[in-house]
Amino acid sequence: MEESVIELVKMSDKGQLVVPQEIREKSNLSPGERFVAFPIHDGVLFKKVEIPKVKLDFESLSKDIESQFKKNRIKESDVKEAIRWARKR
Repeated sequence: MEESVIELVKMSDKGQLVVPQEIREKSNLSPGERFVAFPIHDGVLFKKVEIPKVKLDFESLSKDIESQFKKNRIKESDVKEAIRWARKR
């Protein structure tokens, strides 16, 4: 097992912690990545998570919906009427 250096980190006034460079490099962590924080006894555990490309998924879904609307000849006025109907319920 590789020996690692233990470093003391300090929380900023904004609640930010700096992950030491050695840990970032060994764990292949990059700026902008997301983590979920789990409270544990006497501390917090951070786990890196992958967030799906929501914008790309939304754009793909939007194109599919638009295609279906054209195929079924659904007009903007049909959508507005459907929204009015749904809000009444």
